[in-house]
Amino acid sequence: MWVCASDRGAMAGAADLERWLEKLKNCEHLTELEVRLLCAKAREILIEEANVQIINGPVTIAGDIHGQFYDLMELFRVGGDVPDTKYLFLGDFVDRGYFSVESFLLLLVLKVRWPDRVSLIRGNHESRQITQVYGFYDECLRKYGTANVWRYCTEVFDYLSLGALINGRVFCLHGGLSPSITDIDQIRAIDRKQEVPHDGAMCDLMWSDPEDIEGWALSPRGAGYLFGASVVKQFNHANQLELIARAHQLVMEGYKLMFDNTVVTVWSAPNYCYRCGNVAAILHLDENLNRNFQVFQDAPQDERSTPSKHPSVEYFL
Repeated sequence: MWVCASDRGAMAGAADLERWLEKLKNCEHLTELEVRLLCAKAREILIEEANVQIINGPVTIAGDIHGQFYDLMELFRVGGDVPDTKYLFLGDFVDRGYFSVESFLLLLVLKVRWPDRVSLIRGNHESRQITQVYGFYDECLRKYGTANVWRYCTEVFDYLSLGALINGRVFCLHGGLSPSITDIDQIRAIDRKQEVPHDGAMCDLMWSDPEDIEGWALSPRGAGYLFGASVVKQFNHANQLELIARAHQLVMEGYKLMFDNTVVTVWSAPNYCYRCGNVAAILHLDENLNRNFQVFQDAPQDERSTPSKHPSVEYFL
């Protein structure tokens, strides 16, 4: 049992986590107090985790979710439920979809309930500035009447890891590489407990993209870089890697392999923004790092509800 002293005796234990889990699986709101308690416990767990989490296969890698709650439930139907399946989520849990609150809190409950079976990496949308533009802030205001839940969640964002290393040979992160980083140990030295900076290594890890270019180029996103095959080859050789797994970019086929299969983009939000028509994918790595992609469609219309007020989906980051 754990206690949050600031909540005047309020406490939560295993029974509360199970109750919250059932509510969130049904896309029901937690109360503001429940969110505060959950986020406090999540921070206690996340602060103990390294910038680069060490994970052993088998594990299933998921890309962007973007608040598409019913498609997240479809992902679990395809990939298996926690704790039977171990998951690594590569960030962008919120913004754009109708149910960012429920999606992120569901993943947090799963993390708190089974911390060794769920790993959460920070994406560029796990940011105060970005979420005030692309939907999560407004959703919290609409559902709770105040910004408190948004504040609790964005505090958790600051504790999320920057990457993960699977079996010492697959490096996972949200965006991509940085010209400031040649060795994974440099990522371990970053002070991650802050808002995402506008530039520098931490920013690049969440914003950069692979591209068919030579070397490095500025990113049209306005943050991060584009990087080519030679950059990946040098980084993988220096760090004894065989694969970089990342998310961040919409892939119509759900996943995309590049640079002689040394980089893979995994995208897990089907029919992105409820209009793009793409399929989604998750990547299962077994104990020997053999790869198995599972492609899935968006959840059937009769299994999802749609709020009356639609979020803005004008921009694609």
